[in-house]
Amino acid sequence: MTALRRALVIVDVQQQYFDGPLEIQYPPHTESLPNIVRAIDAATAAGIPVVAVQHSAGEGAPVFDPASPQFALHPEVEQRKAESWKSLTKQYGSVYAGTDLADWLRGQQIDTVTLVGYMTNNCILASSVEAEFLGIGTEVLSDGTGAINLANEAGFAPAQAVHQTLMALLNSNWAKVSTTEAWTRALAAGQPLAGSDLGSSAMAGAERASQTDDVRV
Repeated sequence: MTALRRALVIVDVQQQYFDGPLEIQYPPHTESLPNIVRAIDAATAAGIPVVAVQHSAGEGAPVFDPASPQFALHPEVEQRKAESWKSLTKQYGSVYAGTDLADWLRGQQIDTVTLVGYMTNNCILASSVEAEFLGIGTEVLSDGTGAINLANEAGFAPAQAVHQTLMALLNSNWAKVSTTEAWTRALAAGQPLAGSDLGSSAMAGAERASQTDDVRV
């Protein structure tokens, strides 16, 4: 089996997500940020490429204004930046939409990206889905990402439910989901992560539903 060629993609670990209405709630950023840092340090030690992504909504926007302090990367990430990192700014949820990232990855002969950062319910989800069409394998670190509480006309979803549901969803089809610790071990060994698939997830889901009263249609 051909060895994976990975890149670590740090998605929007910007100050915007550390306070205010977009503050990451689950896992709390006090837990996810240290895991993001661990992933960065492991990638650096292994010599795999690192990409730092920042989201911009345009100057004067209420959030992600590139002229505001909230646009900046968190200091724990900023202080680790190296000249070898690829940095890019995006305007859409997916890290690939409207950027040169896919072409850059192909130029580096990278076939798998590991996503860390924010938010699970927006940019991590969108990037994982688009990667399928682009033919890029995706790994997501469940404890190095995070979600927010959501409420609108369609209902309310607390951050924990959002995050845990999307991790199961992604692992069923669009990504291999892992903890930072397990990913670090796989990286050191040059091994792929174990993942699931839609058929297996559906069968396990049906069995689980038959054994619990907590599942509602």
